[in-house]
Amino acid sequence: MQSKYVLSVLVENNSGVLIRVAGLFSRRGYNIHSLNVAETENNKMSRMTIVVEGDLQTLDQIEKQLLKLIDVKEVLVLPEDSVCREHILIRAGNSAEERASMIEVANLFRAKIVDVSHDSLMFELTGEPQKITSFVNLLKQYGIKKLVRTGISALERS
Repeated sequence: MQSKYVLSVLVENNSGVLIRVAGLFSRRGYNIHSLNVAETENNKMSRMTIVVEGDLQTLDQIEKQLLKLIDVKEVLVLPEDSVCREHILIRAGNSAEERASMIEVANLFRAKIVDVSHDSLMFELTGEPQKITSFVNLLKQYGIKKLVRTGISALERS
């Protein structure tokens, strides 16, 4: 049965690590649904949050292959109760007349307006992936001009 899994991968903060990890997925035909990488509290280490889809056998193979890479120090499959957040910037709207209703939608989701032009607004929102998707779906009726999502950042609960 195909499921989505969130992997937290601790790697040494060296050049080329990202390409080696991405290459591993590419060579084996595994698709990455989301990838987010940044430095941790220790500037010598980075944490990759990778969302993959597959069965348990595929997940096991991904874990084993990642751990074979020299720069990879830890691979965790995060449990479902982990804290997962995503960030989005989205520019929407086609006219000034739509502003009031777009602002109402933004207020419902606690999105911030970060840029205003004569015919559109740019919003910023952080939250669970489902919340982000719902926000995008509501803004579609106003015409989405551009959108960028960060992908999931996640940590296990203590």
